[in-house]
Parts: sequence; structure tokens; C-alpha cells
Amino acid sequence: MTDALRPMTKQRLYEQVLDRLRQYVADGGLRAGDRLPPERDLAQRLGVSRASVKQAIVVLEVQGLVEARHGGGTYLVRDSLDVEPVEQLVERRRRLPDVLDAREALETKLAELAAERRTDEDLKAMRLALARMAGEIEEGGHGIEGDRLFHAAVTAAAHSSLLAEFMRSIADQIAESRTESLRQPHRPERSLAQHHAILDAIAVGRPGQAAAAMRRHVRTVAKVRLLDWEPEGESEEQ
Repeated sequence: MTDALRPMTKQRLYEQVLDRLRQYVADGGLRAGDRLPPERDLAQRLGVSRASVKQAIVVLEVQGLVEARHGGGTYLVRDSLDVEPVEQLVERRRRLPDVLDAREALETKLAELAAERRTDEDLKAMRLALARMAGEIEEGGHGIEGDRLFHAAVTAAAHSSLLAEFMRSIADQIAESRTESLRQPHRPERSLAQHHAILDAIAVGRPGQAAAAMRRHVRTVAKVRLLDWEPEGESEEQ
């Protein structure tokens, strides 16, 4: 059955706040590093509760668009507030834990096998990927393509066609988890350092060490603001 005639839903108040904040940043020409007004001021100017403003700020944090510094205000991370629809966030939050479980199971084994089977060409591919990631980060990016290339190189170095097929089957979901992780504040640099630890273990042929390094890395990937977010947690009181 089609769900076209499902019940109409009222736009959440904090989604309206998000729309106003996006317009405020665009109209004011704000850029990365600029500070948003305090939550109390925003609530007064918008005529909503502070809880609604706080929930909107959390959604922006989840998407890596702002950084809320304890006692220091909220600052733009990017030059705009191009907010992803909340319903898409809710859906990704629902499936992300399963994706992360699969990544830990598969990629830990792939790193172990890579340490046993890697060739000089495999190691070269990993090093090139990390150089690419470092360059992206230096240019102000998240290092997403370099990250993808590194994990692809580790998968190839395991020389397991079946495990590689499993990885291809969840490539889209892995890409989501990668983006989710790397847009966390200061995460790209930490991820790059963890990649180097994985590569070092693979290069010297230590399977247990490589597996442990990959496990630590994937568990870091799992620490994302999205999983702490409670989408229905706001008060609709104005």
C-alpha cells in the first residue's frame, strides 16, 4: 500500500528555528569561525523556548555544521548552514549501529589478513591513500576520499575475494558512517593517525597488532554525535 495518505505531521518547532538560523547566516554573510548569538538571545528574538533553540543547535552539531564550546558559545564550522532534512538524520541514526557492528567484524579481520598477505604494491597503495588524506585535511577538508582509498587498500591487501564482496555490498552504508565520523570536530586528524598505526602493523607483518589497531579505529568511528541525539526530545512549548 502507498503511504501517500499517511497522517499529516506538524513541522517541529526546532526545524523552524533551523530554517531561520540558515537564513540568518546567509543574510549576514557569516563564515566558518563566526559565532552565533547566545541561545537565550536567539530564543527571545525568535519568540520560542530556549529548549527549541537548544534542540536546533544540537541538530547542527550532529551534522558538523557548528561547534558548541563549553562556556564559550556556538561557532560555525562551515560557511553555511545547509541542514540535512531531520527525517534523513532519524533514518541514518536508526541504521548506523548495525553498520558499525558490520565494519568492526569485517575490517578487523581484513586488517589481520592484510598483515599476513600484503604485497609491496598493497603497501604503496595504503601510503598513497594516507598522503591523499593528509593533503585533503591540510586544505581544510575532512579527508573523506583518502579515508576511502585507505580502507579499500586494506581490503585489497587481505586478498580475500569473499570478504571484499561483503565490503562492496555495504559500501553505501560504510560511506555514510565515514562521513558521519569525519565531520566530527578534530576527527580527521585523529583518524589519520589511527590509519598510520594500522599501516605500521600491516607493514611489519603483525596480524594481531593490525587487528587491534583497526578495532580501535572503528570504535572511534562509532563515537559520533548522531548516536547521542534524541530527535523527539524537544519541548514544543513556545
